[in-house]
Amino acid sequence: MKNPKSIMITGASSGIGRALAIEYAAPDVTLFISGQSEERLDESVQICKRIGAKVFAEIIDCRNKQKMNEWITDCDRITPLDLVIANAGISTSFGADDDISAHTESVFETNVGGVFNTVHPAIELMKKRRHGQIAIVSSVAGMRGLPSSPAYSTSKVAVKAYGEALRGYYYEYGLEINVICPGFVRSRMTDENNFKMPFFMEAEKAAKIIRTGLEKNKTNITFPWQMRLITFAVRRIIPEFMLERIFRKLPKK
Repeated sequence: MKNPKSIMITGASSGIGRALAIEYAAPDVTLFISGQSEERLDESVQICKRIGAKVFAEIIDCRNKQKMNEWITDCDRITPLDLVIANAGISTSFGADDDISAHTESVFETNVGGVFNTVHPAIELMKKRRHGQIAIVSSVAGMRGLPSSPAYSTSKVAVKAYGEALRGYYYEYGLEINVICPGFVRSRMTDENNFKMPFFMEAEKAAKIIRTGLEKNKTNITFPWQMRLITFAVRRIIPEFMLERIFRKLPKK
């Protein structure tokens, strides 16, 4: 969608979320942004207001289904939402001695449940007026389950597939649904990585790529371009037995 005027972004207190809020901020734009850090979210608010946008911010946990539904509904009453970006997510380290059940449930509650809690209310509102765009932030790690990050990668596989499925299902309702698959982009999560991150990108550049892809209504916005080539090779060219050997050697989070 070109020139959306009412935009909601979850996880907008830092990283890609903040960069997207700043990218879309303009005097004729209303932004609804959320996060869990009041200090960092306020920084995002002040930057976007200086640019001229009207900003409504909410400290909210995307895992809370009821509160997310109430917040999204309230925002839509203020001004009907044109674009909703389900960006909030976590990536936590996991060791062999950790409780895999607790770790996986925690990651899925945010990365999958949080997406559901954002996307579902937005769909119900948008399909009634047959207008709107929803973007789901997955990851290049969502191309397949990775032994280096079992819970994180699988959560991103899930939301990637879900977004692709929803795109087709709600096409007849006039909705545009897109999946965003970034590579390594500067954020609080990547700041914690202690391994080399190939094709590392600043969040501001990522936000511009995402905006361009959304304006063109691309099904899948995967970047940088080197990562697009790698994901193509993983899907179409490299045999599975070779992939297993390669992925077993990836650094663990």
